[in-house]
Amino acid sequence: MNIRDRQILILALPSIVSNITVPLLGLVDVAITGHLGSAAYIGAIAVGGMLFNIIYWMFAFLRMGTSGMTAQAYGARNLTETVSVLLRALFVACVISAAMLCVQVPLRELALAIITPSEEVATYTRTYFNICIWGAPAALSLFVLTGWCVGMQNTKIPMAVAILQNVANILVSLVLVFVCEMRIEGVAMGTVIAQYVGLAVTLWLITHNYLRLKKFLVLKMVLTKASLQKFFMLNKDIFLRTCCLILVHFFFIAAGAKQGDVELAVNTMLMQLFTLYSYIMDGFAFAGEALVGKAIGGRMRGIYDETVRRLFRWGWGVAALFTVAYLLGGRPFLSMLTDDAAVIEASQVYQPWTLLFPLCGMAAFIWDGIYIGATATKGMLISMASGMVVFFALYVLLVPLWGNHGLWVAFVVYLATRGIAQTLMRQKIWKK
Repeated sequence: MNIRDRQILILALPSIVSNITVPLLGLVDVAITGHLGSAAYIGAIAVGGMLFNIIYWMFAFLRMGTSGMTAQAYGARNLTETVSVLLRALFVACVISAAMLCVQVPLRELALAIITPSEEVATYTRTYFNICIWGAPAALSLFVLTGWCVGMQNTKIPMAVAILQNVANILVSLVLVFVCEMRIEGVAMGTVIAQYVGLAVTLWLITHNYLRLKKFLVLKMVLTKASLQKFFMLNKDIFLRTCCLILVHFFFIAAGAKQGDVELAVNTMLMQLFTLYSYIMDGFAFAGEALVGKAIGGRMRGIYDETVRRLFRWGWGVAALFTVAYLLGGRPFLSMLTDDAAVIEASQVYQPWTLLFPLCGMAAFIWDGIYIGATATKGMLISMASGMVVFFALYVLLVPLWGNHGLWVAFVVYLATRGIAQTLMRQKIWKK
């Protein structure tokens, strides 16, 4: 194992641990509300959680854009710019958070009008939303701080904070719900408190580890017209790309619902296999963001080329392992998620599509990290838009003929299209 492989693993492994802890926040809320005596509580958590996932997902550019710009500044040894990127992104996160708080009521009602849950679930969802929305400043600031740490080649801080945040969420929620008898209010407050605990600890760790950078702070460089234009042009592409991503994934869920309850359940469970794979591959994408950004910032073409080659070697290796794992252990894994025999049997018909997840999706994940590190966000947007067009075209053509199989073909080809498009545009990365 050469030095580049070690660098990739040092960055990827903590990121993988952080990613795996992400769904735990939602699982804890569901587990607690499941003991409150009403299905409406679980429904409210499901709806409320989905709303915040969509909202925060749309602003994921705060993490990705910050990561790429910081890595390049770090590689160029421009420490003044590394500090400026952090403060600039935090400023934008605060502005977005303030806007969200100002329009929280119409935002909430619009979302409920679209989802149309039952009146009881809607009532509890409003309660949950009204509390959790106050966690937006912490959540968006954490996006920025995580991206900055990745750009600074440090994924251990985000990992430690993710673990601590989950522990805080569990403990606080349990106390508020079962000791203070606050029910869904306690679950929501537990989530918000955990977010601010995560923010406070992250700020402390960054201050503790990077206090020496204080001397490179030049306030007049933070919010210059040129820097803000670059920031928003870069993140505009990431934002639009994320919107395309959200549209495809949520249309996939909605289209599965039209196929019937059993198909919806099957699709939901099989997508968990894709989600699990994405958590692992995102870790290597994060490593790509950090190392590629540093190499480009430092104008180190040889290191850039070697990093890309090594990232793809790891990508192919992980893809092969997941393919074998899904081939041998797919049914046992699904049996852990449900004991519904009809759903498990029906899933066997569609399970072969899951074997294509790793190989068809690998390039898209690895290239995403490379493109973010290179701040070549236009290429990411083009590849995602191309994949989205292919997805909807195949959906229209194949679902009437093949039903749910047609939906899966569209999704798998969409993944492959993204990777192919980015591969074809790869020469533009270094030129940019």
